[in-house]
Amino acid sequence: MSCLIAAPCSGSGKTLLSLTLAAVARARGETIQPFKVGPDYLDPQLLGAVAGRPCRNLDPLLCGEEWVRRCYRWHGGRAGRVLVEGVMGLFDGRGSGSEGSSAAVADLLGLPVVLVVEASRQAGSLAALVRGFRDHGPPRVALAGVVLNRVGSDRHLLLLAEALEAIEVPLLGVLPSHPSLELPSRHLGLLTPGELGDLGERQRIWARLAEEHLDLGRLWPLLAPPAPAPDRLDPIRWCLEQAPPEPATSTVPSTATSAAAPGPLPVAIASDAAFHFRYPEAQELLSACGLRPVPWSPLADEALPPDCRAVLLPGGYPELHAAQLAASRRSLGSLAAVARAGLPIVAECGGLLLLGRELEDGDGRRHPMAGLLPFSARRGGLSLGYRQALPAADGLLVRRGEGLCGHEFHRWQLVPQPALGDALAEGEGLWQLDGWGTPARIEGWTTPTVHASWLHLHWAGCPAIPLRLARAAASAVPLPRNAVSCSPLSG
Repeated sequence: MSCLIAAPCSGSGKTLLSLTLAAVARARGETIQPFKVGPDYLDPQLLGAVAGRPCRNLDPLLCGEEWVRRCYRWHGGRAGRVLVEGVMGLFDGRGSGSEGSSAAVADLLGLPVVLVVEASRQAGSLAALVRGFRDHGPPRVALAGVVLNRVGSDRHLLLLAEALEAIEVPLLGVLPSHPSLELPSRHLGLLTPGELGDLGERQRIWARLAEEHLDLGRLWPLLAPPAPAPDRLDPIRWCLEQAPPEPATSTVPSTATSAAAPGPLPVAIASDAAFHFRYPEAQELLSACGLRPVPWSPLADEALPPDCRAVLLPGGYPELHAAQLAASRRSLGSLAAVARAGLPIVAECGGLLLLGRELEDGDGRRHPMAGLLPFSARRGGLSLGYRQALPAADGLLVRRGEGLCGHEFHRWQLVPQPALGDALAEGEGLWQLDGWGTPARIEGWTTPTVHASWLHLHWAGCPAIPLRLARAAASAVPLPRNAVSCSPLSG
């Protein structure tokens, strides 16, 4: 049976322990499947890079409990080892409760917990802290042991070991102080694997440090995979089968293929250092719906792919690359061309910022964007948390009255501006968002061809969305090749 790696709070060392264990598995020639609890993009990218296979998010709030079970068993059962990294503190969930927390996922999957404790500036108090997490609930957790981080000396370790022994909790090792375990970060989290030029060397060091400082004799059995799921339980196919049927009065085409364009229909997905916040299931669901995801780099000033039937703009860090994006006139021009032609456009969080008139970078400099929606964007207060979304009208991806759960996480805010012929400005407010501790508000833009919002959705929790996008793509008329390849932004 596998375990869930958790901690009393963020910054304790969950990700460091997960990365070192994944590095050991790769060094030993074993396959390892990583999972991450909660709505996270950055930790999973690092875990996936070290493990050598995509990290899967386990989020019962975004995807539902049955998806979490099926995803864990399907992907975990196809690897030699499995690790599950938790989110925030062990019992931190929606609002002040434990719904959707690491403890809730451990209880759902029947996983014991390895608690990573940042142990500096304490000794015997460690016993009180660990006992509290062991005995707290609901849900109650089975504590397999503790890994200590930031231990000051051998004497300090001896004090901490005695404290754990007094409450009969196994000590499973320590994370030593080492430069390779210092991971740089920015305002939304850790740097991406591509920004860590020495990731390969770090991985070799992590494996060596784990062999020296972790009790792998006890930890390794806690990475055992679940029993393999039978093929019929493929979670992508199962997910699409859960989508509700479209009503007979729907104006959306009922098929996901086009007689005029046999084979999978190309869909452009912004994929570069500015746009990379997406779950692997999104691409898998699109492929299963008869679409062909095609990477497209606005940063490289690429024109949209010829014959593309839809455009996806995922989240990321456009604010870090605002000047380069503003200079990408071919990319912005082809995006404006498909918007005017009515091809489906889906923009989420950072992708939304590309559609506005201006984007302010971290130094306060303003840069022109695609100019398709009437707002400028600048750094502001943090917006963070789960949101319940209630669509106000039928649109490209959602239907009036159907409730969805998403997650919001951004530090840039929109400053509305008067509509002045913006290609997408006529869209209605997409939905009402409501979350713990935040006032309800109308947010986003929606039309029959546009879905633009701050809200991150995991499509495994709303399988009608990829199906609706596929139907819209099948009915779209692609621009001629010269229209997307020769579309510098005017002005």
